[in-house]
Amino acid sequence: MSPALIAVLPFLGALLPALLIRSGRDVAAVASATATGIALLGLCLHIPAILSGEVILARFDWLPALGLNANFRIDGLGLLFGILILGIGLLIQLYARFYLSARDDAGAFYTYLMLFQGAMMGIVLSDNILLLLVFWELTSLSSFLLIGFWSHLPEGRQGARMALTVTGMGGLSMIAGMLILGNIAGGYDLTTILAAREAVQASPLYLPALLLILLGAFTKSAQFPFHFWLPHAMAAPTPVSAYLHSATMVKAGIFLLARLWPVLSGTPEWFWIVTLTGLATMVMGAWIAIFRDDLKSLLAFSTVSHLGLITMLLGMGTEGAAIAAMFHIVAHATFKAALFMVAGIVDHETGTRSLARLGGLRRAMPLTFAIAAVAALSMAGIPPLNGFLSKEMMLEQASLTPWLAALATLGALFSVCYSLRFVWGVFMGPPRIDGHDPGPGLWLAPAFLAMLVVLIGLLPNTLVGWLVTAASGTVTAGHPHPHFALWHGLTPALGLSVIAVLGGAALLALGPRGFALPDAKRVFDALTRGAEAAARVVTDRFTNGSMARAFVGFTLSVLLCAAWAFSTGDYSGPTRPMLPIQPVPLIGWAALMIATGGMVAFHRHRMLALVMVGVVGLIVSGMFLYLSAPDLALTQISVEVVTVILLLLALNFLPKRTALESRDRKRGFDAFVAVLGGVGFGALAYVVMRGGFAFPPISEYMLANSYKLGGGDNVVNVILVDFRGYDTFGEITVLGIAALAIFALTETLMTGASAARLAAWQYDMPRAGARHPLMLVVVTRLILPMMLVVGLYIFLRGHNMPGGGFVAGLIVSIALVSQYMASGHAWAEQRNRFPYHALIGAGVIAAGVTGIGAWFAGLPFLTSTFGYVKLPGIEKFELASAMGFDLGVFLCVVGAVMLALDSLARIARAAGGQVSPSPMDVDPSRGNA
Repeated sequence: MSPALIAVLPFLGALLPALLIRSGRDVAAVASATATGIALLGLCLHIPAILSGEVILARFDWLPALGLNANFRIDGLGLLFGILILGIGLLIQLYARFYLSARDDAGAFYTYLMLFQGAMMGIVLSDNILLLLVFWELTSLSSFLLIGFWSHLPEGRQGARMALTVTGMGGLSMIAGMLILGNIAGGYDLTTILAAREAVQASPLYLPALLLILLGAFTKSAQFPFHFWLPHAMAAPTPVSAYLHSATMVKAGIFLLARLWPVLSGTPEWFWIVTLTGLATMVMGAWIAIFRDDLKSLLAFSTVSHLGLITMLLGMGTEGAAIAAMFHIVAHATFKAALFMVAGIVDHETGTRSLARLGGLRRAMPLTFAIAAVAALSMAGIPPLNGFLSKEMMLEQASLTPWLAALATLGALFSVCYSLRFVWGVFMGPPRIDGHDPGPGLWLAPAFLAMLVVLIGLLPNTLVGWLVTAASGTVTAGHPHPHFALWHGLTPALGLSVIAVLGGAALLALGPRGFALPDAKRVFDALTRGAEAAARVVTDRFTNGSMARAFVGFTLSVLLCAAWAFSTGDYSGPTRPMLPIQPVPLIGWAALMIATGGMVAFHRHRMLALVMVGVVGLIVSGMFLYLSAPDLALTQISVEVVTVILLLLALNFLPKRTALESRDRKRGFDAFVAVLGGVGFGALAYVVMRGGFAFPPISEYMLANSYKLGGGDNVVNVILVDFRGYDTFGEITVLGIAALAIFALTETLMTGASAARLAAWQYDMPRAGARHPLMLVVVTRLILPMMLVVGLYIFLRGHNMPGGGFVAGLIVSIALVSQYMASGHAWAEQRNRFPYHALIGAGVIAAGVTGIGAWFAGLPFLTSTFGYVKLPGIEKFELASAMGFDLGVFLCVVGAVMLALDSLARIARAAGGQVSPSPMDVDPSRGNA
């Protein structure tokens, strides 16, 4: 199975629970589990190849010029994390089915869970760091939905916001670091980056990239001082907590450290930053966990501590430490998922998670007690469980440095203390609360994990040795041959382990007392309030709703950046001669200046300003025609006609003359900024047109390949529908959204106080003559079929001659608008057979389907193809797939223009506009003229 398909399967599975929840919770759970199981099976099929040293790749070029490719890989590290994510995910899905109450929306829960699973699989299987960043941010978003699943709980909403804020901040930092890293390595594919170790570490940008990437990893994996968000994420349902702590989310940061270990490790900066951060997190998290009363909170801080342990091992930079880190990732996933499920069982059966209220449940819940004891003792590092093996390997690596050994032993001692406290506080002592073991649906998954804890401890080489070896080989880029065993003789690591166990038991027996630590949540809340207050001050000062102020700020910022770029650049003066100035363009330029000045001078007179805008547009159209750009001229003229008509309708609701609001000083400053901006952009155009090119202009490529690759002689149209078709697709989508936004705004004016004001509003101009003159009605009837034919002609010829879907859509829109203007909105609306919303949707769909069709030919999105067809009795003619895309453009333009017109007409009717019962002021049914 392709790595890409394995990564996509959870996302496909996310669709099923929401669709099938009406068939029952069992169906939704089975559907999501089926998608997970298939992905797990597909991953496991690659185990023989991975163990033989192969790397399974799937490459899909998307934007290769930018280094953004949808590349996926399965290697030893990806295999380890993938098995954990999908394997524990299956157990979580089983557990969640019986944990969630009937009031919980199981369909939404499984959908969020599968999205989360897919995002994690995307991270561990990505072979492109830009693609990895996309999945990285998706984990933050999907975890936000899961942590805040119980949105009725304030702590759930706050925990979700806190997790999103902290991890999102780290994600932004990591984006910058990854871009720097890819720039140093000369590519954004992991294959390229991992082979550029020397170049990366020799670069002066190594330290900035390292710090930015580590910030993203530390925030995601809750390393000090960003650890505080993880305990507050415990407001999520227990299945989410178990999944998040054992195999997902917090392990993403650990995965990133391991993935980039070959290229970033081995330097003093890596050692001191990563090792000390991990060590501090390990000791601090373990100490805090000792004093937690809530079971999930205790386990959360224990997770913080164990994540610090793994981080510390990866920071050491040795092969042995990397092996120990990989083994502990497996061990921690098994016992921590089991312990969280046990905490959920206790809460589910007793109604509390407080250690102050629990106790003596070993007889009432013997099966749960056995599972908890095995998992907790493994977390404490007691033989012969898997946690003992990973703890011994950690202490063995730490023993090479005395101060590191002492602090690591202290963290292990605290770990023993809180692990024993978990078991003792819940199950030992006299009974203090009633409870009983749950049904198999709840205990089966943690029991399976507890069994793995024991079996891995007894048979480590058989069960996981091969997997850890493969992952370690990927991390170290070497060929390690570890041998895992419970007994290695009397070693320093064994002595440190004994000290940790005895010290932890003694500490628990003495009843440790905690000292007050700074409440990280209060610090976070204070920082959040401060940032919000500062943002409000800046917003109120610089963005107070004044468009003039916003435009002035934007213009000055652009001019300052341009001046800085020009002054620090290497511009050496013009290299092209000036063209001779001809009388015709000089006259056109003078007319353009006069019209532009007139528009500024008469901008408070709505009709004069609109006339000047139209004049400017016509002159620009003439310039396009003079410069041999008939396509642009035709488009500009059509846009001007539609724009003037719509603006006329809109201006009808504005005063004939707007009041003078600005003072003379303010108008003078605005004029200065406007002139400065005009001169600056004019100078930029002058420099570009008279300067030479360091490389051939892209126009040469498009002129040479317009017909060869796009099948069209009209280069402009080929650019729009092929070379830069994705831009056009985005533009028509935005155009449709704008039209829908106008419609939505109109809807708000039709209700409430706005509707009352419209009903009381009066036109400020007396009625002059007939509303629907007979001559205008007759003329528009005659020209309608001609304009539609012209629109069809322009549409069909657009690929080889001036025209295309955009211009054709404007022409057809003008034909339809003329009917509305001549005969009235009511008459035209009665004869409308096509809803304008549907036209916009059909246009976007047609363009999208045309673009997707290229995939079936193995070509990039929106790549067009063409061929020649010979029909009987007709000469051979060309057919291009771009026609489908052009049809989408056509439908979008017509729908957007007509929906905007319809919205304005509805406002006019609501404002007391008369509705004609017939298409003209002379009613033929009355028999008079």
